[in-house]
Amino acid sequence: MTHADFMRIALAEARLAQAENEIPVGACLVRDGKIILQDHNRTRQLANPLAHAEKLILDQAQNMGLKYLQDCTLYVTLEPCLMCSGMIILSRLGSLVFGAYDPKAGAAGSIYNTLLDKSFNHHPTLIRGVLAEECALILTDFFKNKR
Repeated sequence: MTHADFMRIALAEARLAQAENEIPVGACLVRDGKIILQDHNRTRQLANPLAHAEKLILDQAQNMGLKYLQDCTLYVTLEPCLMCSGMIILSRLGSLVFGAYDPKAGAAGSIYNTLLDKSFNHHPTLIRGVLAEECALILTDFFKNKR
């Protein structure tokens, strides 16, 4: 499967979030070419502003006994925020692939570039903009319908 194929799975998770009235961000974690986890934002469902798709997946990976994730790739439809970028670094994720840039809170190149900051001892491979238009459109439509 290609980066676009895995991003489409993350987009399917984003659509589930949208149907649940959550901000439509989805993600999946891949290891050895297979999806091992997938989830989406659940901040409203869990009444927890920290329940971002990335965090939920990284928490689940820890619960599965996967302490470090050097051999995994995380696909997420939206550029991670500062919190999620920190978790990505601390979990030693091998690669991050994201779709849409987040000009308001993105910490993988838009506002900050935490993942490539030389101050940290781990720097995942970073691939930006995979299916960016599709990933951005689901967010744009969601917020347009809220107004």
